[in-house]
Amino acid sequence: MKTMSNQSNQLRQQLQSAIDNKTKPPGSLGLLEEIAIRAGLVQQSLRPEIRDPQIVVFAGDHGIAKTGLVNPFPQEVTAQMVLNFIRGGAAINVFTRMHNIGLTVVDAGVNNEEWDSSISLDHFINAKIRPGTANYLETDAMTETNAVAAIETGRSIVSQLALQGCNTIGFGEMGIGNTSSAALIMSAITGLSIENCVGRGTGVNDQQMAVKTATLKKAYELHRLASLGNDPIKLLSKIGGFEIAMMTGAYLAAAEHHMLIVVDGFISTAALLLANLMEPAVKDNCIFAHTSNEQAHAAMLVHLEAKPLLHLGLRLGEGTGAALAIPIIRSAVAFLNEMASFDTAGVSNSTESDKTRPIP
Repeated sequence: MKTMSNQSNQLRQQLQSAIDNKTKPPGSLGLLEEIAIRAGLVQQSLRPEIRDPQIVVFAGDHGIAKTGLVNPFPQEVTAQMVLNFIRGGAAINVFTRMHNIGLTVVDAGVNNEEWDSSISLDHFINAKIRPGTANYLETDAMTETNAVAAIETGRSIVSQLALQGCNTIGFGEMGIGNTSSAALIMSAITGLSIENCVGRGTGVNDQQMAVKTATLKKAYELHRLASLGNDPIKLLSKIGGFEIAMMTGAYLAAAEHHMLIVVDGFISTAALLLANLMEPAVKDNCIFAHTSNEQAHAAMLVHLEAKPLLHLGLRLGEGTGAALAIPIIRSAVAFLNEMASFDTAGVSNSTESDKTRPIP
């Protein structure tokens, strides 16, 4: 897979020239201009398009959540929220409906028995690897075989969407306890301390935050995560989640299919850290939707040298930030394709004005 630095300089220059020749002062559309160039480079086109955009929400349970040490909500909320997604009542449902974005919900490893057959399961995929991970305070969260299986399942789901015509995709997640897994992944990969990576997740108070931090430090030492920062499969097997593993594979497949990837918040970016270890060129396909209000997300973005589009104080997950960013990305591509140039509009640009201006 080619990195952006190896993409055709000629295409980048052509895209920049097309943007500079629109009827506006140079650079006056700010980040929209960068987004348009990124879309053109990913699609290898002077006229990129956003086609059948999709959000895929991966859901999975974490064994650590049963202890109550890292989460104020019970583990059962994961399955309850998946039903809410299926019924169309969550924030991600509202935003995807409003902006005409497809939504797929995936059971990657939810701790439930069977989904109610009376509920409409359109755009729902039961890809459960296991009914949740093990408690990583006692043992590995999953086997390496299960981690690889989850990654490959994520790849397959996104490959199918690509074959159906989707070329722009974002990933969301649901899983009580998954901010803890994301914090451990972040600490192992970036080398930042647990204190700098842990956040309040679903809303822990100060006392709960202290317990959560101490718990994650114990898990970090138990699994010797400091030595696993370059081994995504082992990291996932020790302290990961099935939804995070599937997202990792989803990122890899999206890049392989030359899709534009819209990166959501803290947990979704943790999965990108893993995918980036496996294939650094994945990041070249990414547009970063927002900075989460989860304290460590900004540091993640710094590590990835990413420039987020939105700063809305979001920390919900579900892919909500990605869903809100897609209309902005559509706008960027639209101006590139539809806005008049100085020539076609018969408007003088600054260069032409300089040529006709009298010499003092």
